[in-house]
Amino acid sequence: MCDHNIGGHCCHSHKADDSPLFSLYKFIDTLNVECLNESIPGSGKRVFKPYEERKDSTVYVESDVDQELLFNVPFTGSVKLMSIIISGVDNENHPSQVSLYKNKPYMTFEDLDVSSFIVKT
Repeated sequence: MCDHNIGGHCCHSHKADDSPLFSLYKFIDTLNVECLNESIPGSGKRVFKPYEERKDSTVYVESDVDQELLFNVPFTGSVKLMSIIISGVDNENHPSQVSLYKNKPYMTFEDLDVSSFIVKT
């Protein structure tokens, strides 16, 4: 019998951390990632990093004008996004809201349409 209670034994295996096995990083076309409003040119594409480097806080991106950044993240093929990790220091310098749009290549701020977002947190 499969039992997931404390001290129980189950009939299938659990891995401590499957996240790197399912990372989409290898499918990101990092050379063509574009970040609009970044204060340092090229800094936006560097924040996409392998899972094992996710805690490296020396690589970050900041907005140059206002509080908004827009990333265009092309993939090398079809992918299914299951989760996203956004990390930052414990202060006011992190996103308070994130919107994800699919199949909108080369998007600009003028293209933003609230009715087409797929995830908003």
